[in-house]
Amino acid sequence: MKIDRSSAQTYARWFQALADPSRVVICNLLADAGRPISVGEIVQAVEIGQSTVSHHLKLLAEVGFVQATPKGTARFYRFNQRCLEAFPTAAELVMGRLPRTEGVQCLPSGERDEPEQEEAAG
Repeated sequence: MKIDRSSAQTYARWFQALADPSRVVICNLLADAGRPISVGEIVQAVEIGQSTVSHHLKLLAEVGFVQATPKGTARFYRFNQRCLEAFPTAAELVMGRLPRTEGVQCLPSGERDEPEQEEAAG
């Protein structure tokens, strides 16, 4: 077996998080924007209600695809670049296209192993 059980569980959660079209659209929006976006901006862009967008963002943050940064009373969301790099590798591992036995990482919010980049004050 090329994938250990723990990695398989992680990858299953990733694929489950992307099993909803709205979450895929939100991920695409955030990855394409390349900057933190407020919930209000996301709601306008994806034409889904605020509570539904917030629910999707919570699920995406739990698996590490998005990261939230509080700014005053608002929260700004951005796509986790480590996930953007790790996800294709995970898919290739699952499909047996890579001979590695090591898992790939996409750390949820609050579990960073690298310093967060500071946003320019505006």
